[in-house]
Amino acid sequence: MTAPESEPAVKSSQPPPLHEDEAHTLLRDGRLEVAGRLVEATNMTLYCSVKLGSRTAACVYKPVRGERPLWDFPDGTLAAREVAAYEVSQATGWRIVPPTVYRDGPFGPGMCQLWIDTEREIDLMRLVKSRNPVVRRMAVFDAVVNNADRKGGHLLPLPTGHVYGVDHGVCFSVEDKLRTVLWQWRGKPLAREAVAVLAKLERDLESGSLGRRLRELLTPAEVEATWQRVRRLLDTGVHPYPPEGWPAIPWPPI
Repeated sequence: MTAPESEPAVKSSQPPPLHEDEAHTLLRDGRLEVAGRLVEATNMTLYCSVKLGSRTAACVYKPVRGERPLWDFPDGTLAAREVAAYEVSQATGWRIVPPTVYRDGPFGPGMCQLWIDTEREIDLMRLVKSRNPVVRRMAVFDAVVNNADRKGGHLLPLPTGHVYGVDHGVCFSVEDKLRTVLWQWRGKPLAREAVAVLAKLERDLESGSLGRRLRELLTPAEVEATWQRVRRLLDTGVHPYPPEGWPAIPWPPI
């Protein structure tokens, strides 16, 4: 049974095993040890442990030196865009992106993100096609960051009902490049909650801490384009339609 279209209640979601601030400190200051490599990833993606005092957690470390150049993302780094996506996620209050930091590591500077253990019994295709309000938030988030690669496999459902999203290295392009499997709300009015969050994002991007932080991670044009996308969502009041001249769905979709 799918959720109704008109603003259903969002199921309460629990934080990751570590408190957000605690996880952020552990990722930023802890000692990284590489345990293995995720061979399916296009760029170097290392599975690590991170330890600080008595605290230990699993994490993903993506060093900048392991990134392959992208012709359509010539500026900046994948790692910085991943961290920028986390900053936007935090500003929304939706906790879409797991705790993520930019730090030095065994192979130089890169992105370090808390590893999330998922609910293995959930059918990803069913989740992707659902009207789940938590996933709907992610669709709004992706429109803001201009996510060019929202595959179903980039959704990490938890037993609590919360859903994390990962792999945001190809976001924040100045050109419209939204490519996602979450088009079920295209043209639908934005939920009131989303409108309130977008209004806050607009202010925070224009003159708040989010704008200042993104300018440390992205180009000025990318930050301006992010503000413009938020403004466009508020002006239209609806979820965006697929862009013209750009594939609407990533391949493979899962």
